[in-house]
Amino acid sequence: MVLEILTPEKKIFSGDVYGVILPGIGGSFEVLDKHAPMVSALKAGTVKILTNKTTSQTYTIQSGFAEVINNKTTVLIEGAEEN
Repeated sequence: MVLEILTPEKKIFSGDVYGVILPGIGGSFEVLDKHAPMVSALKAGTVKILTNKTTSQTYTIQSGFAEVINNKTTVLIEGAEEN
């Protein structure tokens, strides 16, 4: 699955990943390969990028939105900081 994390200023992350865990406004949720299309609002919190089954990296984000379509997840956020 392809993941892109974008802020108004720059691209934070772009690449192939195993999955991603996002802080939705109704609770955290995980997006994996071939996930059904969806759009979700995000609250401030932690994004965990699963680069493979054993490796991950995290970012602290401000609020935003996530879109999943055609095996690509695009995360649009106000700001992010790598942990």
